[in-house]
Amino acid sequence: MGQKVLVIGSGAREHAIAHALQRSASVDEVTVAPGNPGMALDGIRVSAINQSNHAALIEFVKRNDYDWVFVGPEVPLIEGLVDDFAAAGIKAFGPNKAAAQIEGSKDFAKRLMARHCIPTAEYRTFDQLEPAKAYVAEHGAPIVIKADGLAAGKGVTVAMDIETANAALDDIFIDHRFGTAGAKVVIEEFLEGQEFSLMSFVDGTRFWPMPISQDHKRAYDNDEGPNTGGMGAYSPVPQIGRDVIERAIETIVRPTVEAMAAEGTPFTGILYAGLIATADGPKVIEFNARFGDPETEVVLPKLTSDLGAGINATLNGETPEFTWDNDNATLGVVLAAEGYPVNVVKGARIPEIPVDEDSHVYYAGVASGENGLVASSGRVLLVETSAPSIKDAQNKVYEILDKLDTTGMFYRHDIASKALKA
Repeated sequence: MGQKVLVIGSGAREHAIAHALQRSASVDEVTVAPGNPGMALDGIRVSAINQSNHAALIEFVKRNDYDWVFVGPEVPLIEGLVDDFAAAGIKAFGPNKAAAQIEGSKDFAKRLMARHCIPTAEYRTFDQLEPAKAYVAEHGAPIVIKADGLAAGKGVTVAMDIETANAALDDIFIDHRFGTAGAKVVIEEFLEGQEFSLMSFVDGTRFWPMPISQDHKRAYDNDEGPNTGGMGAYSPVPQIGRDVIERAIETIVRPTVEAMAAEGTPFTGILYAGLIATADGPKVIEFNARFGDPETEVVLPKLTSDLGAGINATLNGETPEFTWDNDNATLGVVLAAEGYPVNVVKGARIPEIPVDEDSHVYYAGVASGENGLVASSGRVLLVETSAPSIKDAQNKVYEILDKLDTTGMFYRHDIASKALKA
């Protein structure tokens, strides 16, 4: 008998996780809660239970005899869903509340890195506006302003001048744009270099790194416009050498995993390291306590082993096997609703998207309309494709997107262009 697995979450990341589990020989049935109606197009079951309703989720798992649960998004992790599952005797893959602080508080993460000499940008934390502005005035621009808590990927401002930095501080402290996430602010030095995402499966002190990817955060072509949750990604990242990746694993991932365990907050789940390759070597921009989005949608399609068996082995303290396709490139482009990320215009009709066996559509912000799916949130879906080279993958994905009627939506036309200039 194969396993029954429940995935918590509703975005394209959870669609990609569920789709990879569906391809696993060890898994018979995958349900996503709350999921979204686009997932049903892949035959994935969805159950409309709010991811913050822990009691209802626990009851649902017990009533339906799920073998284990995969918690996708950061909010339920930081709210302690894994702890509540554990208390109910349910196996869940994801960090507990204490370990999820590595994402929940940028200050917590920075202090951890400082204590363990893990390379990251110089920083200071402030809980008041005036001292923060004084620090900016003293250090000048460019400078990076980060709301301390969760802000859905939008709480970071890379300020190229002091006016932009001060406006970001006003946003956080005066306008409370990020609510309690902005009760504190972390101000960092600006680092130069190419960014990349290094995700790992982690079990206490053991970890298994995945292939790296590169995300595109700005809304518009040529890295212009506001920061978003991510407009596309690709893997591999040829301009980041193997030596840089190995150094990142040994100077960042390993010491972070070991530090978390040594300090009594051992991490189990997916540790996401958002890194930058500087002239002084790789440094940490941020940690997340879960799969990145949209990176998951281009990394998991490269997995050639059984995801369900790998996670199940990890949950049981056994040694998992994770193998990857290192011969092909994967590339994904986000289709977003007009106005994203500031004033999202909902309701655009989602066209049917023709894909082949090497391409896939992962749905995120969609709802059922009278005549099919409609856009219901900022990031609507992601089209992913696999091909022998990044250029082939880029050509293929844009051939799909450029033929669609995307009225009321937009996408970037230059995902992976940095790799092609390398």
